[in-house]
Amino acid sequence: MYRLQLLPSLVALGLAVICAQAHHHWGPPRFESLVTFGDSYTDDSRLNYFISHNNSAPPVGWVQPENPNSATGGYTWGHFVAQSAKVIRYNYAVSGASCSHQITSRWNPLTNAPFPSVLEYQIPAFLADSHHTSPDGDPFLNIPSPSTVYAIWVGTNDLGIYAFLTDSQVPGKTIPDYIDCVFNALDPVYRNGGRYFVIMNNAPAQLAPMYANKHSVFWPDKPENDTLERYRMWEQVVLVNEVMEYRTAVEARVKARYPGAEFAVMDIYGLLSDIYHHPGEYFHSQAPANVTGYIHHCDAGGQNCIRLENEDSFMWFDESHPSQRTEQIIAEEFVGVVRGESKWASYW
Repeated sequence: MYRLQLLPSLVALGLAVICAQAHHHWGPPRFESLVTFGDSYTDDSRLNYFISHNNSAPPVGWVQPENPNSATGGYTWGHFVAQSAKVIRYNYAVSGASCSHQITSRWNPLTNAPFPSVLEYQIPAFLADSHHTSPDGDPFLNIPSPSTVYAIWVGTNDLGIYAFLTDSQVPGKTIPDYIDCVFNALDPVYRNGGRYFVIMNNAPAQLAPMYANKHSVFWPDKPENDTLERYRMWEQVVLVNEVMEYRTAVEARVKARYPGAEFAVMDIYGLLSDIYHHPGEYFHSQAPANVTGYIHHCDAGGQNCIRLENEDSFMWFDESHPSQRTEQIIAEEFVGVVRGESKWASYW
């Protein structure tokens, strides 16, 4: 009996030792390429292609244009990483995406179809491009294993409204299924040669105006007891992030699911929370920092929108999405993560 009682403590101690193995030599010897998967926090223009092409996916070998008018009202974090680190970026993120249709299937009224998910669309699209060559025989993607980093940031649309928060997931599915999905998505990328992975954990959605405010254009049927919904979202995000931290250690080291690969879990939750509570350290606009309001305001029907001035002083672009300035901050820290130097990451 004593041994059985001792077992959980030994397991916890073992995981603590694993987590303590974080070091400052993580990452590729040379960072040349970045491949990203996710949702509107990362998407530049891929959803726009679906909308403007009758829900047809971009063809294999599609060159995604730069888009200074993403869901952030400007560029996303990947753009700034490519700029500052001088790397090639291949972005497969799609606004509105969840990890899998088999867990959370979210409907896009603009295409009359589900939003393209990470597992069912983004990963296959990347794999198809990775085997595509030009007429001259040159590979379409420049993704050598020793110098390419793969990042996945998905979860807001899995855990939020019209998903787990509102009990709208596929019947019989649970939050652990979503966590499983993240690693299931990385499996074929690893088999394709991926060796450096950054899992970006869930943002503190309870701080976003959509959840923090009484009413929301994005959530027209929001319950009157908004405090209950906000706290439930908070609990879900914190729980998932805690599990993801230890789950990554187990998959990478205990189970050795990805031999030869290196993993980092970037603490987006911690970073954005720090921005929220210490805005003076991050926003240097002439206007006072604003972490509760947002730039882009529309009427109840989503029309007649206006943008407030001093955008560089805002943490949020609209009720749900970070501002371009916040995305710049994320990019700065992401480069530090790849170098193994960021305090907002754990490394394996």
